[in-house]
Amino acid sequence: MKPNACLLLILIPLLQLVIPGSTQCSLDTIVDKKIKDVLNSLEYNPSATAQKLVCTSVTNSGKLSSCPAGMSVTGCACGYACGSWDVQQEKTCHCQCSVVDWTTARCCRLA
Repeated sequence: MKPNACLLLILIPLLQLVIPGSTQCSLDTIVDKKIKDVLNSLEYNPSATAQKLVCTSVTNSGKLSSCPAGMSVTGCACGYACGSWDVQQEKTCHCQCSVVDWTTARCCRLA
């Protein structure tokens, strides 16, 4: 076979790849599209699940302060600079110092 004929046989398939309109999607393009489709279907919509945290403080004299129904303790504070406290049954702050004049419970719930 002549070299020109061989060159022509090689160029014909290459020319078909260059002609616009007859190009096929590459594997990368297909995978990228599939990934974008999946990510779009999993898109996070914060307005659909957004909840607000509602908190209040309850202060009582003595060593105990409890949260209202439906709320849980998120923190405590004690008078006379007492820094030793614990939470009892998720609802009550208990200051552990021997002398305490007040106890505050920080109470929160999701609304």
